[in-house]
Amino acid sequence: MLNSRVSKAVRLAIAFGAASTAAFSANTFAAEGGEKVERIEVTGSSIKRTDLEGALPIDVIDASAIAKSGVTSVPDLIANLPSMQGFTAAGESVGGSGGGIQTASLRNLGSEYTLVLLNGRRMVSADSGGTIDLNSIPLSAIKRVEILKDGASALYGSDAIAGVVNFILKNDVQNTTISARYDKPKDTSSSTISITTGFGDLGSDGFNITAAYSHDQQDVLVGADRDFAKSGFINFEHAGQKFVAVAGSASAIPGNANVEYQLRDENGDLQLDPKGNVKTKTYSFNPYKMENGKCHVTSAPSGERSCQFDYSSTIEIQPETERDNFFVQGVATVNDMAEAYANASWSKFQMTTRIAPYPTSIPLTADSALAQKYVMPHLPQNVKDDMVGISASWRILPGGNRTTEYDTTTTQITAGIRGEISEWSYDVAVTRGDSESNETRVTGFPLQKEILALLNSGAIDVFKAPEDLTNEEKTSVAASMFNGLWEKTETSMTSFEAKLSGAIADLDAGSVYLGLGVDYRTSEYSVAIGEGNRNEVILYEEATPEFDLDRDNYGAFAELIVPVMENLELTGSVRYDSIGEITDSLRTGNKTVNGSENDTTYKISLSYRPTDELLLRASMGTGFKMATMRQIAAPRIEFGVTGTPYDCPLSDNHPLRSACLSDKLQYTVYREGNPELKPETSEQYTFGFVWAGDSGTSVSVDYWNIDMENEVKRLTENQIFQNPETYNHLFTTKFDQGRNRDVLAIVQAAQNVGKSTTTGIDWSIDLTNELSFGTLKTAIAGTYLIESESLRVGEDNVWDSSLGKVGPDAQVAFRNIININNSLTHGDFTHDLNVKARSGYTDEVASTHYTIYEAAETIKNKVNGDFIQLEVPVYFTVDYRMSYAYGDNANFTFGIKNLLDREPPLTLNGEAGHQVGYDPRYADPYGRTFYLQADYTF
Repeated sequence: MLNSRVSKAVRLAIAFGAASTAAFSANTFAAEGGEKVERIEVTGSSIKRTDLEGALPIDVIDASAIAKSGVTSVPDLIANLPSMQGFTAAGESVGGSGGGIQTASLRNLGSEYTLVLLNGRRMVSADSGGTIDLNSIPLSAIKRVEILKDGASALYGSDAIAGVVNFILKNDVQNTTISARYDKPKDTSSSTISITTGFGDLGSDGFNITAAYSHDQQDVLVGADRDFAKSGFINFEHAGQKFVAVAGSASAIPGNANVEYQLRDENGDLQLDPKGNVKTKTYSFNPYKMENGKCHVTSAPSGERSCQFDYSSTIEIQPETERDNFFVQGVATVNDMAEAYANASWSKFQMTTRIAPYPTSIPLTADSALAQKYVMPHLPQNVKDDMVGISASWRILPGGNRTTEYDTTTTQITAGIRGEISEWSYDVAVTRGDSESNETRVTGFPLQKEILALLNSGAIDVFKAPEDLTNEEKTSVAASMFNGLWEKTETSMTSFEAKLSGAIADLDAGSVYLGLGVDYRTSEYSVAIGEGNRNEVILYEEATPEFDLDRDNYGAFAELIVPVMENLELTGSVRYDSIGEITDSLRTGNKTVNGSENDTTYKISLSYRPTDELLLRASMGTGFKMATMRQIAAPRIEFGVTGTPYDCPLSDNHPLRSACLSDKLQYTVYREGNPELKPETSEQYTFGFVWAGDSGTSVSVDYWNIDMENEVKRLTENQIFQNPETYNHLFTTKFDQGRNRDVLAIVQAAQNVGKSTTTGIDWSIDLTNELSFGTLKTAIAGTYLIESESLRVGEDNVWDSSLGKVGPDAQVAFRNIININNSLTHGDFTHDLNVKARSGYTDEVASTHYTIYEAAETIKNKVNGDFIQLEVPVYFTVDYRMSYAYGDNANFTFGIKNLLDREPPLTLNGEAGHQVGYDPRYADPYGRTFYLQADYTF
């Protein structure tokens, strides 16, 4: 009787996408007649039981489905899911905020709201909060992935507001599998090799040891190899007219000359600002243009006299990566009611990014040879008479691309014991995780002393065309570049967890289950800098502040499952969390930066099965989350420059107006913590149904809603520059040594934005067709976003949204994401045809990041880009894969990714790193890619 119920439950739950073998090893107990029945734990519940019928909207991706997807890494696997939006992609590390990591993000809320687990345990964070670098997880060792698309803060803690992704690795392996793969898109390549092995049978030998190792590498893809990314001068059409969008930099080669001079009124008197300081203005021009009548081929006009460098023509669009992963775990039977287990993982991930050569501003004296030859002859008399300073904006092209290597090593060890005591399941474990990420600057960053000596001596002519520089000039510049460790980030986590679950009562409808648990976690996050950073050896760069943050968290929860009727089940859980205060041992002498916070959250879910084929489910609950340690306690740190140039947003009488630059240029960005941040809270609910027929056909639909209060975000560059009155407090200055004066800068401080609402529908259809020559399985799944908006900081009733458009956060919340997976099996062959599609969206206003000109042989007639806004079309790719099973031991695969060779659609949004013309977060830059794979098991 009991086994019959379990069999039925498993069959239905798997059809509903809601079941899996345990996140931890399942326990068994004796049923009537001495039979052994497995107790199973599903992601989203702490209770091991025999009945798997529940109210959890869980997607399960097993090893077979991973293989059919054609992906080669965990980040690629996660990026394929329709429910994933707002994650960090590899391309964002090329001049953007990626920092060498890739993440998961459910519901477009951000990676800090999606809890990532490994074998049901928390992993060491890649940052000062809960963000996990997916590169540290070995794809080849994954047995399956369980994605809980529902808030689970009441069970797992604060960072599970959007849901949970649980990577469950292979266990109880008794053979060896070797796999090798080679991918070849145009102009680059990648390769992967892995081995998984194990010995010992847990059932007969009482132990098992499983180990897996993988190595993969991806070669660089440079922008020059793709038409859509080879230039920042982009030809496009709008409303039947042809235009050129120019995204460039005033730090050009040949260089621009900038002459600052004092302003006089109509009476000849010096003009004063509200503070009594003499007003100044900058007269900028490009000597090469003045002498040749046009900008150099590497540049485009910037105003009437200056030129801007096509920096994006020099960059890569996908970084070079290399990854090694090793995982080992062992399980041993202690006695009939207990087993001990331990696992350890080690990963090493290297990412090398290359962005445009170093931009700089070089001070010149009026009597210098360069100024006398290139600057003074082109100055109007009024500029000469009131001149106060000269500088040259130059691109250090001979120094090569700014090349940075991110080298991250992650280790994690878990040890515990689990088993049964009087039919109560328990699990007690200790986990230790450490991550070290080294940022090494390889080349392209000029040493201040050496490069200024070259420039001031006149040995380098910054106003020359790049092709006219001599070999001696090029060699001397290249030799003045820095190489060495720049910054080291270390994170660590130590945690203790204990869980207990079992039946506490028997009702007519079934057993009542209770689950209890406690956990304690201490986390540390530190930033240390190399000697070059500390000594400020790179041209005009400030030393990064060092800090060492830590805090403790502890929590306790209870979960109760009650069968109200035979086909109606109620689950309730409640959790108490205490998030400790943050201390900084380096800057404050272990004094606390903020106060501790605590809260109690709950979740109630209901499942009702009116027939064997139909499941109705619903849940509601709350969430609680503290900001990351860095969001709260980090000092002010320089964070590069704005992703694109901006016009000065400040009015003439603003006290910082004199710090603005005269042209549309990039400005320095700072980031810092905010000790006044309040905890984030959420209320959410979901309801839906699943229908599963006996022929392999099923349909599921779930509506979900997440409302958040006090959501923590950093304002984007667009928001700050486009709303200078609202965000006046976020403008500051930085002393520019090249211009010898203060220049405007912004501070992207973390802030509570007030409220946000996100709602949507997840849906799926699974079909199985038995054909005369084989079996065709079709799975169609999608997420439809209904609403995604947040209250603007400083406003009471102004809501911002990125739904179906590039929003103020410079991102897109896609209305529709749909995947269609077809798998045809006949004989020893399997054919897979997968389609991934994203809906179109309204692009950013063209003038936000670009200067717009009429399309002509010579770029000169500027037009108003405020009224130009493109519509980015639907983007989809098609992948094909054919697999052949040779006997029982070998498998050979041929595949084509992006079969139709679809290029990324044109977008004029420029916020995802240094790439322009397309968005690396939302499209495939590789194009058609062929691959071969071989697997052998013995």
